Amino acid sequence: MIISLLICSLTSVFPAVAVAAEKPPAKERITVGAEEEVLLLPWGVRLRARIDTGAATTSLDARSLTVKGNVAEFRLPEEYGGLQMRLPVVAWRHVRSAEYRERRPVVEMDFCFGSKRIHGRVNLNDRARVKYPVIIGRNMLKHGYIVDCTQSNIAPPSCPEPAAR
Repeated sequence: MIISLLICSLTSVFPAVAVAAEKPPAKERITVGAEEEVLLLPWGVRLRARIDTGAATTSLDARSLTVKGNVAEFRLPEEYGGLQMRLPVVAWRHVRSAEYRERRPVVEMDFCFGSKRIHGRVNLNDRARVKYPVIIGRNMLKHGYIVDCTQSNIAPPSCPEPAAR
């Protein structure tokens, strides 16, 4: 809770954290809350997501993750259907926090986030011990999102357009 308030406070003081340097016109910006639902495309899996302006890259809960050659194999959590997935690894990302440092595979995926279909890079890790299966980072927020951390679930997924690249 304190971390959320701190992130919200920082976002209020430094709004550029939540909006990309290349700002889309105001009519194209979408306000999202601290928590939202996203749709994983093309599979149509609806996931709870935490919006985290402090995270550089979006992260997805990948259970039983293995990397063979250049392909990541994993499954989504059972409460979200347990879908088995195989995606090419496009990069590796070093992630660090106060408690650990690790190397994670990165894949490309499409999300329906608010009214936009966004194509982007997602790092994979087992998030079984945390509340949200998805963390939306700045790499997705740069596509014209403004974060209002005083609200939640204000931009349900509804995507009429092709993926933004």
